[in-house]
Amino acid sequence: MIGLSVKTLTGGLLSAALGLSLLWPTDLSAGDRGSVTNLPLPRFVSMKAAEGNVRRGPSLSHRIDWVYKRRNMPLQITAEHGHWRRVQDRDGAGGWVHYALLSGVRTALVEVDTLNLYAKPDSTSQVNAQLKLGVVAEVRKCDVNWCELSAGGYRGWARKGTYWGVKPGEVFD
Repeated sequence: MIGLSVKTLTGGLLSAALGLSLLWPTDLSAGDRGSVTNLPLPRFVSMKAAEGNVRRGPSLSHRIDWVYKRRNMPLQITAEHGHWRRVQDRDGAGGWVHYALLSGVRTALVEVDTLNLYAKPDSTSQVNAQLKLGVVAEVRKCDVNWCELSAGGYRGWARKGTYWGVKPGEVFD
């Protein structure tokens, strides 16, 4: 890549203090909708807050199993109950989080050592930036095979399957 200036961004360690790993059922069909919001289930969201308690059940009376400690971390909502959303992270660990701690802003977690962000949804186009393992990027839009991501002031396209936070085949603007 002679003459090409590529900015490399690195991610910090995922900081979730996991005390107990609970696996929640994910036997949801594509047509399932939340009983509270009527939005599709499962669906991706992100952590709005810098910290969020993950509870064993959908109320303040349920014990806190651990605390998510990363703003913008992508999470997948798998159920709804009142003001509570059952979420799971990339590792499948989950629990109940108050909806006020979540955002509809879409983000993705890089799962490969180096992820190239291309100028166009084409691996032969110019590389705008490289994201390192663990970086959280905003997902701006997706076509069937590619998503436009932004992180650290850089923007570009990355092929699906190299980050977590978008369903295969999911398309949105």
